[in-house]
Amino acid sequence: MATVKLERLTSIDAQLRLLAPRKVSEDDKLVEYDALLLDRFLDILQSLHGEDIRETVQELYEHAAEYERTRDPKKLEELGNMITSLDAGDSIVVTKSFAHMLNLGNLAEEVQIAYRRRIKKVKKGDFLDESSATTESDIEETLRRLVVDMKKSPQEVFDTLKNQTVDLVLTAHPTQSVRRSLLQKHGRIRDCLAQLYAKDITPDDKQELDEALQREIQAAFRTDEIRRTQPTPQDEMRAGMSYFHETIWKGVPKFLRRLDTALKNIGINERVPYNAPLIQFSSWMGGDRDGNPRVTPEVTRDVCLLARMMAANMYFSQIEDLMFELSMWRCSDELRARAEELHRFSKRDAKHYIEFWKKIPPNEPYRVILSDVRDKLYNTRERARHLLTNVVSDIPEETIFTHTDEVCF
Repeated sequence: MATVKLERLTSIDAQLRLLAPRKVSEDDKLVEYDALLLDRFLDILQSLHGEDIRETVQELYEHAAEYERTRDPKKLEELGNMITSLDAGDSIVVTKSFAHMLNLGNLAEEVQIAYRRRIKKVKKGDFLDESSATTESDIEETLRRLVVDMKKSPQEVFDTLKNQTVDLVLTAHPTQSVRRSLLQKHGRIRDCLAQLYAKDITPDDKQELDEALQREIQAAFRTDEIRRTQPTPQDEMRAGMSYFHETIWKGVPKFLRRLDTALKNIGINERVPYNAPLIQFSSWMGGDRDGNPRVTPEVTRDVCLLARMMAANMYFSQIEDLMFELSMWRCSDELRARAEELHRFSKRDAKHYIEFWKKIPPNEPYRVILSDVRDKLYNTRERARHLLTNVVSDIPEETIFTHTDEVCF
């Protein structure tokens, strides 16, 4: 696309920035992000549907941006005439194109917000300042205000904090959900866009990322946004658990580590207890009995087993990673005694494991203990799978975990 054309194809967000230049900070890259995504998408649109469709989308986009800038009724009328003149087939393609462009614009905005937060230059009154609400990056400032402005002692803040609970409830609303396939593609587009503008990127890396970006944009555009079959409660649970896998599983520990750092900076050298219920999660999925005829006792049982199986699998993967990390031999006497006890009763081989399938020697006490945790998580996952598929399981209940506290303690 020519440079002049690319300049004309800046987003409506960019047009607003031109109307309020004093509110555009120097670190604002949204116009650049938006233009890149739009450029790549229009090239893909042309390759799939021809140059005429591309030109139609461009003209509609430019007319919409011009009306947004001038509020001229004639521009709005011209825009309406262009839309009504389209045949049914082109209308579908154009509508889907604009929906996809809106998604890309949102992704560009998310990357911009993350960029501004990273470099810590969000100034009061900046454009999009309303989207920069207090997050985990502002924990230290919040705690400082409690101590300095509100005259709370650091210990009082710590004691109150570790005794409070935020319970986040996952609900199931299929009409409001975005397909997991699209969520994952949008996440990869966001990652590619962020990496493309890294300062230390090499030309080869930039080319590879640009190609990956184009693949993901095309894949998202060619993915049906609408579910063609009605989701079951089991489907809703799988979709809900995907948030744990993609975001929550790593996001919550990161938040808690930042909280520990913020507490340390106000004079608290004690960490938040690992079993403090600061953040916990509940779910309505598969248990919604207020008028949903498809949620039966059997469905609730299946959903609970499915959630247990998926949770055990996530813990299982994490424990395997820890077994690689904790190769040390030095440990406390209490831990060594526990490791020796487990070693005496442990099996010699476990051929169903890819790593650490042979009996672990006693001079690696952390791995000995973790192997016992891994075995129980494996049994927990497999027993849930057996019950889900066959209703019965030959894995004894005493060889599994039934509560997360058993993993922690």
